[in-house]
Formats: sequence, structure tokens, C-alpha cells
Amino acid sequence: MTTDIASLLAPDGDFYVFAYGSLIWRPGFDHAARHPALLRGFHRRFCLWSHRYRGTPERPGLVLGLDRGGACRGAVFRVPGRAAAETLAYLDARELPDGGEVVYRRQLLPLTLLDNGQRVPAIAYVANRACRLYCGKQPTEVLARAIDAGHGQMGSNRDYFFNTLDHLNEMGVRDRGLEAIAALVGR
Repeated sequence: MTTDIASLLAPDGDFYVFAYGSLIWRPGFDHAARHPALLRGFHRRFCLWSHRYRGTPERPGLVLGLDRGGACRGAVFRVPGRAAAETLAYLDARELPDGGEVVYRRQLLPLTLLDNGQRVPAIAYVANRACRLYCGKQPTEVLARAIDAGHGQMGSNRDYFFNTLDHLNEMGVRDRGLEAIAALVGR
């Protein structure tokens, strides 16, 4: 993982962060703009067990990860380059906590801003398939049961799930996998 901030900046001097889950509705950092975006080569999936944030070891919840293949529509936040180091430190603390399992790998990936067609490099947190909490593709029923029951330090797995689904819907993004889970979990 590169921490050289200059190498993470786009040609315009700004820093871009791709959001596909809770970052959409709770970024936690200042940004100059938000754009709808498309990332190719990865898709959004509940593929990581959560023993801390959305569940416990006794009753695991699930969190989203970017997994290989397909494409993912989400949001990208544009952060002025002068705030890049602070924003990266915040994101790494949130997504890669000290002492916790390394469930994500920070990557710099090219994506397309859907409102203007611009291609920019953006930081994205990709599911770490080597982590013991990676669960890959699970049956929808298994995902729904875990999401329905999970509750951890950051609250209920249901709240995380429905906040993400609702914000994707507001953006006009349909995610058939999440919709299938919603049909089983119910409000």
C-alpha cells in the first residue's frame, strides 16, 4: 500500500475516494464535491463477516466489500489535495483499524465520473480474500439471517444494510443482490 500522498493525487491535484457502502451515507470527512461514479472490475457484495462493527464473534454480522468481477456504481468524493493526508489517515483508521483483521486492501483504481465522463484515479477499499473473515458468495438466505441478527459496536446490521440500500435508491442505483436480501429481511 502506497502512502506517498503525491502518488494518490489525480492529475488535477485532487484526491478521490470511491464509496460503495456506508461511505456513501456517512463519509466522515470534508469534501469539495460528490459525483456518481462507475468502477469496472469489481462489484459490491456482502462478503465479509463482521465480528466487531456489525456483529460479534458469537453472532457475526456482514459488511460490504468490493469483490472481483463486474462493475459497481457508487459515489466518488473529491477532496482538495491539501486535505489528502488527513483524509487518508481517517479512512485508513476507519477501514484498516490497528489490531483488527485486515479485511480490506486500499487500492488506487481508475473509475469514471458519470456526470461528466471524466476518468480519475480513486482510493477504494477492496475485500481482502486472504482474510479469514472473507466469506465469498453465500446464499441469499444466509446473508439475510446474518444481517437480520447482527449487532456490533457501530449498531445493527439491519440499519447498515437499509441505510446503504436507501441511499443507493436515492442515487438511482439498483443492486439486485441487495434487493434480494431486502425481500427476505423485510423492514
